[in-house]
Amino acid sequence: MKLAIVRQKYTPFGGAERFVERALAALRNQGTDVTVIAREWEGAADAGFLRCDPFYLGRTWRDAGFCRGVQRIVADGRFDLVQSHERIPGCHIFRAGDGVHATWLELRDRTRGRLARLATALSPWHRYTRAAEAAMFRHGRLRAVICNSKMVRDDIARRFGVAEERLHVIHNGVDLARFRPALRDEHRRSVRQALAIADDVPVILFVGSGFERKGLAVLLQALAGMARTKATLLVVGRDGREGRYRRQAEELGLAGRVRFLGGREDVRPYYGAADCFALPTLYDPLPNAALEALACGLPVATSTSCGAAELIEEGKSGYICDALDVRGLSQRLDALCEPGAPSAMGPAARRAVEGLDLAVMAARLTALYGTLAA
Repeated sequence: MKLAIVRQKYTPFGGAERFVERALAALRNQGTDVTVIAREWEGAADAGFLRCDPFYLGRTWRDAGFCRGVQRIVADGRFDLVQSHERIPGCHIFRAGDGVHATWLELRDRTRGRLARLATALSPWHRYTRAAEAAMFRHGRLRAVICNSKMVRDDIARRFGVAEERLHVIHNGVDLARFRPALRDEHRRSVRQALAIADDVPVILFVGSGFERKGLAVLLQALAGMARTKATLLVVGRDGREGRYRRQAEELGLAGRVRFLGGREDVRPYYGAADCFALPTLYDPLPNAALEALACGLPVATSTSCGAAELIEEGKSGYICDALDVRGLSQRLDALCEPGAPSAMGPAARRAVEGLDLAVMAARLTALYGTLAA
């Protein structure tokens, strides 16, 4: 079977791209002939790489041009199945790893003023993306939608009327051998020494690029409201407006309690150094970082608009609250930073993802592909 996976551009810190790279390795092991269709993709050599890079000016033209290029490739019939991770009408499979764009805009508008909401409504790119999304879900060639959480599945069914038999929940896979509780013994002391953090100081870890979407502003406010005033936050990830969040931390009196560490290709040392993980995201279908944290035995505090919430058992492997509930998040972080709480909740955190290893994900994907190809 010849399978094409479509993703416009690879960024080494993107969750969707990390999913695709993991899926590629697992699918190759199961004998699937996989080609990546992209403008550029640093890691695609082993899988086969088909460049689709038409000229463009601006992101609306960029996405529309890439869409037309992929549609031409699909039409020539060289692949048995084409799975897109972009909103492109006419592909056989869509993996909704980025969720529903319309839902993201609605949830983001909760934090924005009237002028910003108006700008979003008038934006050519947002209007194009919403139209392409609706056309894709209603296209006759679409045979399956891979949803990485039940939250996304239910949202797509409600908004677009996609038949239940076309919606398949396949959670992201996590490498349970690489992300493991033993990282604590391997990295805790060395990372904390490098950052001058005492062993008895509670460390909260945040991992994610795109700080607005991931809820860093609310997390900083919650950190300032914690009763445990020594708790320290490690921020791993990239954002072009990082300076704004640094200033917010200073204004909240958190300059000595927040460390901005930038993007890291290997986050495992920081999982090992942390006591808990926090991601009060405005909207996230299923963040890989939350799965990795759970696999490392870190209890997780996240939001009701995060797909990882469906994996968390309240009070046992983590806590869940509204993405804008600053006080509630402060209370939950205090609970996670209680002496003994991280170690007590660690086994339940690990169990939450023990059924999501890469082999299981690959087996479910190949079973779906086999059904569709037949």
